Amino acid sequence: MDSEVTGRPNQRRRTRKDLLDAASRLVKQGRKPTLEEIAEDALVSRATAYRYFPNVDALLVESSLDIAVPNADELFQDDSTADPVSRMQRVDTALHDMIVANEASLRTMLVHSLEQATEAKEGALPIRQNRRTPLIEAALKPARNQFKAGAIENLSKALALIVGTEGVIVSKDVLQLDDDDARKVKRWAIRALVEAAMKRPRE
Repeated sequence: MDSEVTGRPNQRRRTRKDLLDAASRLVKQGRKPTLEEIAEDALVSRATAYRYFPNVDALLVESSLDIAVPNADELFQDDSTADPVSRMQRVDTALHDMIVANEASLRTMLVHSLEQATEAKEGALPIRQNRRTPLIEAALKPARNQFKAGAIENLSKALALIVGTEGVIVSKDVLQLDDDDARKVKRWAIRALVEAAMKRPRE
């Protein structure tokens, strides 16, 4: 079996990301590449590419979303505030806008990941690319010393449950909220979580 598949989790995530990056590069050339061409550009075998993605359409859908997600440097380049609530709400707004603009593709990506999850075994390949955690960590970084010891890791994970595709889908499909109300509820949840994790002034 290929070393890309049997390697450590970090290597598996890098291989998956390399495939997404390769797909993006080839699409920017103005054509629809095959999975074999993407694998060659990513310097992995054809068999490895098929282990990460069931077909080229699944890979191309996700690569288009990979491009649409802002990176932390772009998101905060003109933001001088260190307020974690404000910065996290900025992350949520950026992701929410991207999700609304790409909802059909994101739902298709979720279908693919759920299908893979039903067949996943312990130690299996990563099913999803974690795009939200780097944004959350960048949002909280300037205010790290304002949080209780050990709280920042749990806070980051809790916030990941709020921002991103699943939060939007639950708001729409389960709670039947319109877009404005969905955004308000998520902003409230972000503030509540951040404030719960912050240090309290001594009495």
